[in-house]
Amino acid sequence: MAFVLPEGLAPEVYPLAWLVGTWRGEGVVAYPGIEEAAFTSELVVDSDGGPYLGHASTIRLVEVPDDPSALDDEAVPATVWASESGYWRIPPERPDEVPEPLHPVELLLSDPSGHVAVYVGAVGSGRIDLVSDLVARTATGAEVTAGRRLYGLVNGELMWVHELAAFGHPLQSYASARMTRVS
Repeated sequence: MAFVLPEGLAPEVYPLAWLVGTWRGEGVVAYPGIEEAAFTSELVVDSDGGPYLGHASTIRLVEVPDDPSALDDEAVPATVWASESGYWRIPPERPDEVPEPLHPVELLLSDPSGHVAVYVGAVGSGRIDLVSDLVARTATGAEVTAGRRLYGLVNGELMWVHELAAFGHPLQSYASARMTRVS
């Protein structure tokens, strides 16, 4: 099946066009002090025609009821574990460290735990590699100091990994998921 550029997409974000849509899937979260847990995830990447893409992500932990037979042994999504919103951008100038045929990319994110982050990296061939360039937090915000993210389109599915340095721990795996485009 041939890929078709979403209607009204600004040319500046063509390298990210494959990411546009609503993605849903499952993953796992684990970090020092956080017990490993399954989650459901939704990522919406959209365009209003500007030279950027919108980003909205929600993760909900999956809870198995005390009496699984009450729900036919199916897990039910719990309350929101994490959410974030922001913007994807392709900078107008290529930094020296981003070789052809890759394109530079920026991801600006904020979340309700009281921090904002700017990620920089490269996009190309269905893969996005990002590292945090700036992480800032409020006085009561989560103590996050760095992050790294990888997004990849593999056989039509979106795979992502989020590494985190937080609460005095070094950069390490925090969450990962496999998602399917639903629209």
